[in-house]
Amino acid sequence: MTPVGTAPAPDPAAVRRPVRVRILWLLAALLALALLMLASVALGSRNVGIADITAALAGTDATLEQAAVAKRIPRTLLAVVVGAALGLSGAVMQGVTRNPLADPGILGVNMGASLAVVTGIVFFGLAAPTSYIWVAIAGAAAAAAFVYTVGALGRGGATPLKLALAGAATSAAAASLVSAVALPRNDVAGGFRLWQVGGVGGASYDGIAHVLPFLAAGAAISLLSARSLNALALGDELAAGLGERVALARGGGALGAVTLCGAATAVTGPIGFVGLVVPHACRLLVGVDHRWLLPFSALLGASLLTAADVVGRVVARPEEVAVGIVTALIGAPFFIYIVRRQQVRSL
Repeated sequence: MTPVGTAPAPDPAAVRRPVRVRILWLLAALLALALLMLASVALGSRNVGIADITAALAGTDATLEQAAVAKRIPRTLLAVVVGAALGLSGAVMQGVTRNPLADPGILGVNMGASLAVVTGIVFFGLAAPTSYIWVAIAGAAAAAAFVYTVGALGRGGATPLKLALAGAATSAAAASLVSAVALPRNDVAGGFRLWQVGGVGGASYDGIAHVLPFLAAGAAISLLSARSLNALALGDELAAGLGERVALARGGGALGAVTLCGAATAVTGPIGFVGLVVPHACRLLVGVDHRWLLPFSALLGASLLTAADVVGRVVARPEEVAVGIVTALIGAPFFIYIVRRQQVRSL
């Protein structure tokens, strides 16, 4: 594994991806996302026909089938925007920390946001949707700063292994505190249990409208950091020699990533592994240039979360499996693969 400050050795073929190949992958990703969105609207616990889908898209919900489709539309939109946010934030976190294991869930950022929201509701009576989002972002930022500080202690600095261990410990501690805060409150404990698993089943147009400005701001900050992340990939000393303000570049990228995952967690609960799996897959398709990697990570993140939600609805009819469980089943083996492939000396 490569510690922060030493450049990893990217695949030379991935670095030299021609623009034509990248554009073809972009078109393929857009087509895949469109098909998955259509599948998300069409598939669920209740079978529906083309006429029901067409009527629901036109705003009619006169029958049970049409009403079911109407409920799937905001759910699909939420899966797309949250998946894009998590994929993008994971790519930025990996670039900022130069850690192939970085992910909002693995680094404890999601659980930090969850703890902040639960604490705000139970002890401070938070009720406005926007207040949830602000508090979640603050909690995510605090968790990210804490994990990075702990991971940087000792010899060798913030190595990927130390950050992953610090994130796992922080995530476990935050999850225990969430349970300790919420369980004694019978009026909120049931809702928190469902929210903690992570899901998009409670999507609404109002909820999407509240979170969208925060996600847009986080995405803009993240995408603007692409050139700086390319410089950081060369190593801190070389980046500084090229005129890059290393601390400012790292802080700007982290701000965008924390805003994205904090806002996403506020509306869906903690959903893990999307930010881990997606950037690695995107590097195989478009290379390591963050100017391409970041938007592709958003696209593939949206596709992955939408697909996971469809799978969760289909495999357990008439019930459903929360999307957070499906992404964990996908991401956990991938996490093990990445750890083994990197050949961590500290192990």
